[in-house]
Parts: sequence; C-alpha cells; structure tokens
Amino acid sequence: MLQSPGIILEDYEVSLRNGFLPDTIPLAHLPEPYYNPWECIAADLPELIRTGRIRQEVEALPVLSTNKLHTEAEWRRAYVLLAFFTHAYIWGGQKPKNVLPPGISCPFLQVSEHLELPPCATYAALNLWNFVPRSTDGDLTDPDNLMVANSFTDTIDEEWFLMISVAIEARGAKVIPMMLNAIDAVNMNEPVRVTSLLDNITQCLGKLAVLLERMYENCNPPVFYHQIRPFLAGSKNMATAGLPDGVFYDRGDGNGEWRQYSGGSNAQSSLIQLFDIVLGVEHRSTGERRPNSGHQAKDRLGFLEEMRNYMPGPHRRFLALLSRISNIRPYAMSHSSYSDVRRAYNEAVIMLGVFRDKHIQIVSRYIIMQSKQKENHTEAGRINLATASSDISSKKDENSRNLHGTGGTSLIPFLKQTRDETKAAARYSG
Repeated sequence: MLQSPGIILEDYEVSLRNGFLPDTIPLAHLPEPYYNPWECIAADLPELIRTGRIRQEVEALPVLSTNKLHTEAEWRRAYVLLAFFTHAYIWGGQKPKNVLPPGISCPFLQVSEHLELPPCATYAALNLWNFVPRSTDGDLTDPDNLMVANSFTDTIDEEWFLMISVAIEARGAKVIPMMLNAIDAVNMNEPVRVTSLLDNITQCLGKLAVLLERMYENCNPPVFYHQIRPFLAGSKNMATAGLPDGVFYDRGDGNGEWRQYSGGSNAQSSLIQLFDIVLGVEHRSTGERRPNSGHQAKDRLGFLEEMRNYMPGPHRRFLALLSRISNIRPYAMSHSSYSDVRRAYNEAVIMLGVFRDKHIQIVSRYIIMQSKQKENHTEAGRINLATASSDISSKKDENSRNLHGTGGTSLIPFLKQTRDETKAAARYSG
C-alpha cells in the first residue's frame, strides 16, 4: 500500500488500483434474502416508474432493519438501492412527492449515518457504487466495458452518462499516487522529480478530457434532459419544481423531519476536487441559488466545499488531509517563470482548465440547448424538473434563462467561474 507522504490510502478507502472507486466490484445483489423486497423493486424499477406503479410499491414496503447488513459492500448496496427508491418515489409521478414513507426513510437514515453520507442520490450512489464490469477482467477505464447495476430509465443513455464518470474515476486512479509523490518531492526539494510528476499529471488530465468527450457517443441530449435529469435532482432549492420545504422523512408514529439535499452532481467527485486541492486552485463562494430574501450567511460554505459533505466520510477526510499538506503551487511559484517546474505546473493547470472547458461544452449541449427546444418529451400535466428548475427573469430575452444544476447552482455562471479560476492559477504564476 502506498505511503507517501506518510499516507496509507487504505485508511481513507482510496484504492491504489481504482482510486475512489471501491477496490472490489460493488455488490449487484444483497445476499441476505431478508432484503428481497428491496431487490425486487430495484430489478423492476424502470418499469415501475414507466407504468406509474413505483409509489404504490414503495408505500407497501415493510420497514426493514439494517441489522442484517454486515460488510461495507452490503451497506453500500443498501445505500444505492434506497437512494434510487427515494428519487424514483419523489420524482416518479405527475407531481413530486414531499413525504418519504417510513419503509425508505427509516433504513435510509440508518444506512446514511453508517456511511457518513446524506440520505439522497449522491454521486457515490449513482456512480461510485453502481457499476458492474461486463466481464471479470473488464477494463474499468473503458465505459464500453461497464454497465449500471441500477437505473431509473433502463436506457443506454442513462447507463452511458453514469459510466463515463465511473471510467474517469478509474482512469484517474493512477493520478492519485502521482500527486502524493509530487507533494513528497516538494518536501524533499527535488525539482526534477516534481517536474516529471507534473508532466505525467498533465498527460493523465488530457486523457480524462478525451474520455469525457466520449459522452456524445451514446447519450442523446433530449433523452438526458427530459428523461434522466429529473431523477437526479435533490430537494434543495426546488420550490419552483414543487418542493418549497424539501422532503419530509417520515419515521412513522408522527415522527420525522423536513430535509433538503442537493441532487447528484459531478462536484461530489472526490477525484475532480482533488485536482484543485493538489494544484492549489482556489474557488470563491459562488453559484449558489440565493433565497428570495437575498440574505446569505457570511460563513456560507462555497458550493464545492459544501459538496464534500456529499462524499463518503473517508474520502472527505482524505481531501481535508490533502488540503493541509498541499504544497505544489507555492513551490512552483518560488521558481523562476522560465523554470521547468513553473512550466510543468502551468501546463497541468491549463490542462485542468481544458477538462473544465469540455464539461461546459457538454452542459451547453445537454442542458442549455435542450432548454431552448420546444418541449415534446413530457406528458401533459407532468412536472418536468428539467424545465421546472429553470428561472426565466425576462420573457423577452431567452438568454436570461437562469438554469440551475441538480446540485442547486446557477449552472453556467458557476461552471465558467470555476473554469476561469482554474486557468487563472496558471496565468498568475506565469
């Protein structure tokens, strides 16, 4: 197990082989027959949603105990199932449901507490723990070799959308030891080694950007926008979509509480945030949807930092540790503008900016452009979050459409600022 600098990745559930993906393939089925009621719904989830029977099935669920979950893989499988049920129940009808029945709420709250995650469909539920290789020796870095364990729509588009992120996580795994070794090389004041490692990181980032562009191969923008995206939404900042108070997690016997959570977002990827941390890219607090009152607490966390609360606890602690020991940017800044170290650092940051450019292009094609098309993929009377979570401040100017991501941010302003801040890290070091 890698220990650099003084870090044992296993302590943070980071795999030397798979990065933030589990070291072993996620369970595709809970082994205990006691949980068959969950597995039966999961096996038929897309059909239950399509035929409008999902809510009836969920409401009939017994409140199952978590006492029969033993391994971490079983806890993760339970989390994935309950996350999918939660979002299918909330968004799988003509209008959203704002009360989650005890059959989901009770076990989901317990499982979430165990895994140090919120009870909603996070990136961990949708991506990290929701894949199956097509063969035992399948390459996890190739989305063609991956399939989802659970799906809302049973479309190739949803599978491809989710598995592109899984493949990026797998390919990015090799960057993690590079970044740790670069931090170690800075501590040892080895500029040649730092330069070499930064060059390798740049190459890997370039491969991730190429992999991200494969999204276009099998994910149809209208299918994503109208069929898939609504189920990814959370319950936070969703008043326009029909959830002004969020969702009530009913524990039974009149107990429970209202909760609001962001939806699944790539900002919850520990890998993507790790690049910012290690390369010293700083982001200002922006992109949040402000309450109508205009009040914003002075100590409000930036969106990216807030998204760390949607990561598994060990991964969150790993990022916190790296935030404390990251030293590459100041080291690069201490060298001449014409030095190899500064050149290698700038190229790494620029390539991270290129990756973010690719992301903005995908968002523009899959969300912005789709929002301007005549809606013809929604049943009459059915709330489609894809459009319900968009604010139009002026009917005269379609460009004023203020689209928000499933995580609750003002989508394009947030992404562009994140991209610009990334590139600025290189500009101000040149």
